[in-house]
Amino acid sequence: MSGFWRERLDHLKAVIEADVGAGAYYGAVLRVMRGGVIGFDEAIGFADGAGEKRLSKDSVFSIFSTSKAFTNILILRAIEEGRFALTTRVSDILPEFTGEPRNRATFFHLLSHTAGMPGVWMPRPDMYLDRLDELFEAVIAHVHGTVEPGTRCDYSPLANHVLMGEALRRTDPKGRRFRDILREDLFEPLGMTDSSMGLRADLNARHVRPDMRGTVPIRHLSRTIPGDHALFEDPDVEAPHVGCASTVPDLSRFAEMLRRGGELDGVRILSPQMVRLARQVHTGDFPNELYRAVHLRMGWEEMPAYMGLGFNVRGTRIGHHQLGTLTSPETFGNYGAGSALFWVDPALDVSFACLTAGVMTQAANIARFQKLSDLVVSACV
Repeated sequence: MSGFWRERLDHLKAVIEADVGAGAYYGAVLRVMRGGVIGFDEAIGFADGAGEKRLSKDSVFSIFSTSKAFTNILILRAIEEGRFALTTRVSDILPEFTGEPRNRATFFHLLSHTAGMPGVWMPRPDMYLDRLDELFEAVIAHVHGTVEPGTRCDYSPLANHVLMGEALRRTDPKGRRFRDILREDLFEPLGMTDSSMGLRADLNARHVRPDMRGTVPIRHLSRTIPGDHALFEDPDVEAPHVGCASTVPDLSRFAEMLRRGGELDGVRILSPQMVRLARQVHTGDFPNELYRAVHLRMGWEEMPAYMGLGFNVRGTRIGHHQLGTLTSPETFGNYGAGSALFWVDPALDVSFACLTAGVMTQAANIARFQKLSDLVVSACV
């Protein structure tokens, strides 16, 4: 097998099986590629806590905040097209975005989570999260700047990507809805046939129903389907921060596009220079305030945020990190609520895509993915 130590990959599978057997989570689907060649491609464990439904390689997952990665790429693409710039103030595209100091935030600040607004999970209590126009109005009304943009890194669970989704919609030359832009400009060109904004009807039979296990602090309400997290069952969703469903093969294709510098199978989404810029650290030594709190609660050493343009970056310091401790400093990727992760290591020429069932707490998820990421790197020879 090109570039992989087979026995170590077998050990990786055994480690996942042991963690699933111990009840740490229900199951995982994981694909690892090196130089475009698949080295590990397994579905392990179950979709549910009762162990009644086995995962398959084409199981469909609600990918939570990994949805942000798709919005980020469309923003970087719009910047390359000249529709706006990294230095463009958000208020120049969205004039409703008024009030100091947030009105000085640029698209660079949104992408790097340094816009000066607090990390808000829900703009107002108990609102539906399935409509972009309502989300945008709520962010404008309720999420205000607290510090000068560029002076602090607060991971934005919702507001930044709602603003970016609306900016994409307003500047789209074809006047499309955000969900149609996502499908026509990203999913279809990349052959991501099992990915959608909202749970497309034909994906429902393979869907892994999210089990939050008490780990997520808010409800994800749909106006058409009952349930605390019914947003993830709803086909008619437009939530740029959290609303996508996908599979590991599709997420792996997305990661491979990034590994190849913005192109896959002859389809170019971004230029190599934009990918190189996006995977650099743009937040200096700022901590990520969300994960700073997680680290402090666990007694772990505080880590820098290591944010790129829309990506989490591995960085240089050794500490608890979802992207591992053995990956190269420019390894970059995105994650979703205690269950999802993809990354690309440019130095090792490796892509990693993993979706899991049974949402873990933030700290347990960091430790889990750090372990799996390091095991993958240890298999590279």
